[in-house]
Amino acid sequence: MNGKAKHTSSAERPAREPRLYQQVAEKLIALIEAHQYEAGTRLPAERELAAMFGVSRPTIREAVIALELAHYVEVRMGSGVYVLEYKKDKSRFSDQDVGPFELTEARALFEGEAAALAATMITDEQLAQLAASLDEMVEENENGIDSHEVADKKFHMIIAQATNNSAILATIEGLWAIRESSMLTASTLQKARNSGLRPSVEQHRDVYNALKAHDAAAARKAMRAHLMAVIESMLEATEAEAVAAARTQTSKSRDRFNLTKAIG
Repeated sequence: MNGKAKHTSSAERPAREPRLYQQVAEKLIALIEAHQYEAGTRLPAERELAAMFGVSRPTIREAVIALELAHYVEVRMGSGVYVLEYKKDKSRFSDQDVGPFELTEARALFEGEAAALAATMITDEQLAQLAASLDEMVEENENGIDSHEVADKKFHMIIAQATNNSAILATIEGLWAIRESSMLTASTLQKARNSGLRPSVEQHRDVYNALKAHDAAAARKAMRAHLMAVIESMLEATEAEAVAAARTQTSKSRDRFNLTKAIG
């Protein structure tokens, strides 16, 4: 041996395993392309798909959103998920498209610790900036300005900067960049906004109060609670859509059954 380390080129590295929702989406695509689900037919209910693939319902929701963005299915409000006409040239979703649930979970982990660190060294000037961003958040919510949620991002970035750690800042900026560039995440957040989700001023104020008190444990707890509440809101929004679809389908079935009884 010559003692030199053997370097592996990027071309030789094994490919990263697709995320779980992507694996499910690929399996559904295979079924669609094999005509197990014909164009115009409705996919099984979310609960059935979750049982079929042995995954959680949020994973099924992310997979369905990915298929919708790739134009394999159409989500009809109050009706269900329908297969579109299959074409060979349909584009697959990006390997880099991070799902909204795993992204927010990562934010809870990193931003929770960032808030704890920031609590020990945040300045009066930065606290004043946070207070100002809270006022802006109230104004944005009242005026329905939610397309970019400027004040929300500003609030989180001030906290990241208050850690005085460039690596932490770069990591959190990266997570927000994913939030803004991922079509899958953007689609889910839009569904949540349509159902009334807005940045919670109260939750952000809890984070601010903990930072102002320089209480690291409280800051960590408040930030994690806020972001876990975001996950819950997204779950409720996507679940409400699924429930509406199920109710519409049930109503149609009931009407058909009643018509059959009347004819009989």
